[in-house]
Amino acid sequence: MRRIDEKLANITSGNYGPRDFIMTFGKDADLLRGCSATGVDAQGRPRPLAAYRADVKRVIESDQADIVLTSLSTAEMLAESGAYSHTSVTPAVRLNDPTDRWRVRGGAYPAYPALPFRSSRLDAVKPVSNLGLYGLTFYNDPVQDHATLQAYSDFRDLANRVGIRHFLQLSDPSFRIDTGDVDYAAYRNDILIRSLAGIAQRERPIFIEVDYHGPASMEELANWHPAKLVVGITGCAGGTTRDCLERLAQAEKHGARLASFSRESFACEDPVLMLATMRRIVREGMSSFEAVKAYHDDLRREGLTPNRALQDDAELTCPMLKAHTDRAA
Repeated sequence: MRRIDEKLANITSGNYGPRDFIMTFGKDADLLRGCSATGVDAQGRPRPLAAYRADVKRVIESDQADIVLTSLSTAEMLAESGAYSHTSVTPAVRLNDPTDRWRVRGGAYPAYPALPFRSSRLDAVKPVSNLGLYGLTFYNDPVQDHATLQAYSDFRDLANRVGIRHFLQLSDPSFRIDTGDVDYAAYRNDILIRSLAGIAQRERPIFIEVDYHGPASMEELANWHPAKLVVGITGCAGGTTRDCLERLAQAEKHGARLASFSRESFACEDPVLMLATMRRIVREGMSSFEAVKAYHDDLRREGLTPNRALQDDAELTCPMLKAHTDRAA
């Protein structure tokens, strides 16, 4: 039994404790960004794929993440090298890559609604992992959303036959959609639950990641069916380190039981140190302000230069997070 199965059992049985919080580290940007996924080195030169994959191995060895999500090609490399053989970290593969996820240099794909697509064959995934991420985005457009759900239905049929479990990531569109006088988060929650209501238990996702839209929408999802529906938040969407950590603290307080994190969504200095800091928020109840200071102390000990000065990095810049933090204070 992998560690995530023990944690999910505790969560769904009503015995959740802070140590059961699930952390996913995403390193699948090669499937989304191509060559530009690896970033650049200190001299501004493109980093090779080997350096990118070395980051993945380092996170696995740190044991800070419960799940490490990669592309299928990286998952095959990790399996061949035995990276997971002496760890309870669970490997996972991104199982679909719709067109809105294509973030290549010069590409305009995120400006358009997603077209369903899967690069990876599930029978090729199964030898290296029996778990993967399937992503959905809804646009309040019947033709677009019907095609999205039809592709998801076809995927579930095949995944059930092959024997692959999945978790669902519901991402906000990259542009504003019209929901009339209804708040987008309410639309998002309704379309998600409506889409899952007709799915049998054997083909349901083991958990769901959503973007954080504040306490009310998080609590609505978390309280819907706690014994069957485990929900959490997707990766940090930019901002300061304080923004990222405060978002995690608020989400967990209001029912999130997992979070994903990647350098793709948040350009941190060191993923292992960042994951350890996120653990402090959940396990120790450390405030986001104190956690930022602890993170900068860790960077200094490792001889790493922070992206921002501590004073700037400890600022809350997201109005939604600040409003709820002020209200709580």
